[in-house]
Amino acid sequence: MKDVKRIAMWSGPRNLSTAMMYSFGARSDCMVLDEPFYAAYLAMTGIDHPMRDEILGDQLNDPDAVAAQMMGQTDQPVQYQKHMTQHMIDGVPRDWMADVTNVFLIRHPARVVASYVKKREGPVLDDLGFAQQAELFDHAIALGQTPVVIDSADIRRDPEQMMRALCSAIDLPWDASMLRWPAGGHTADGIWANHWYGAVHSSTGFADAEPDLPLLEPEHAEVASQAQPFYDRLATLKL
Repeated sequence: MKDVKRIAMWSGPRNLSTAMMYSFGARSDCMVLDEPFYAAYLAMTGIDHPMRDEILGDQLNDPDAVAAQMMGQTDQPVQYQKHMTQHMIDGVPRDWMADVTNVFLIRHPARVVASYVKKREGPVLDDLGFAQQAELFDHAIALGQTPVVIDSADIRRDPEQMMRALCSAIDLPWDASMLRWPAGGHTADGIWANHWYGAVHSSTGFADAEPDLPLLEPEHAEVASQAQPFYDRLATLKL
């Protein structure tokens, strides 16, 4: 459908991404997709993630088939695609990015690392998606787009103001239903939701403003330090 407005939201893990999916999913005019390339990423890399076998059995493993399905017909006028930047490895198609509105959701590396290590130990920079996010941003620029950048901390500080600003920036009518959603998850949740989405499943809206930056163990602080330049670069462009 040529008249479908497709929004690709790019972030790394532990970055308010699920709450953002629920926010858009609360709109009556919007269907949402949860990390459509996750199984393809696992199949192509062989990386060990929680629930790996279940994910591989639940989603298409061929990235070209994923892209075709994702960009196919939908009954809703708005489609929201929640993407993890680290999934976009060599061999995953990107040509479809020219036909969507690309938005980049950022979060301070210290907060991302502190949250990530509670779910999966020993992260390295590639696990967190910061370098890939910057590279995908450059790709969107090369397509002639002016991608939108929004910081999760700003959303949590003032959800209505920032979500209104985001809707305006992507030429989407504001809908106050984006500020609230039912507890317990969304029907579009990936099969991995039970491992990763516990906190947001108990939520009915965006969490309160974040406290001071967390203190990290030295090995975790090193990973956050590696990610910092990528975050800082996009942060200068945020709404």
